[in-house]
Amino acid sequence: MDETGKQIGIVDKIEALKRAQLEEKDLVEIAPHARPPVVKLIDFKKFKYLEAKKEREQRKNVKHVGVKEIRLSPFMGEHDFKVRAGQGESFLKAGNQLKISVPFRGREITHKEFGQEIIKKAINYLETVSKVIKAPYMEGRVLVTILAPIKISVKKENVKTKNKKVHS
Repeated sequence: MDETGKQIGIVDKIEALKRAQLEEKDLVEIAPHARPPVVKLIDFKKFKYLEAKKEREQRKNVKHVGVKEIRLSPFMGEHDFKVRAGQGESFLKAGNQLKISVPFRGREITHKEFGQEIIKKAINYLETVSKVIKAPYMEGRVLVTILAPIKISVKKENVKTKNKKVHS
């Protein structure tokens, strides 16, 4: 085969090597187990370069999902809660996962129910933009849950009704 993929035909090994030398290309074996073996006349350095270039393009298009964290307190005020929940919402809208942690300090650990309440409140506040991946669980003295963003899709019905003309 030549560089474009066009079949040249069955050629002797020595003749194929001469042809490759004349065209200043490399003879690359594609299917060694076939009878007769299939080889291709290509510029191997150019082939490797193009392959690496494709790989770089693919890596550039991959979005890296990070895990962002917000910390809440079991006895925090309403305004503080809304500020932190707003930060969490912006993290989720950016496509990141969100880890909500409620650390217990000192004797606060005796009242875990307050931590459970604040985490449930945060989950309810963020339910329009997220879904729970891991339910709340204890990690030492810290209550933790993990949320992931949900993809919000515009329904086609809504788009159709906006585009319709109203005749009266």
